Amino acid sequence: MTVGGQPVARGTFEPGWRWSRNVGPIAGTDRCEASHLGYCLSGRMRVTMSDGGGIDVGPGDAIAIPPGHDAEVVGDEPCVLIDFGEVSDYARRG
Repeated sequence: MTVGGQPVARGTFEPGWRWSRNVGPIAGTDRCEASHLGYCLSGRMRVTMSDGGGIDVGPGDAIAIPPGHDAEVVGDEPCVLIDFGEVSDYARRG
């Protein structure tokens, strides 16, 4: 989908999902190299930056995540996010 000519995606990430395990092998990188500007509809996700810092995201949170991160679903509920970031670059080979 696009809004104002920009790509927008809705992602549903199941419990146990982790970027480095489930997407990293497809992208060919250790960390996600796309930026994300998003909004969490439900569930929880932990985002960890390469420097060790990070954030936990939950329902109603708006997020801006720079490139160079890993992410994983926390808990037993799917995490649903709307992403207004570099969606077209997601999971592309590095």
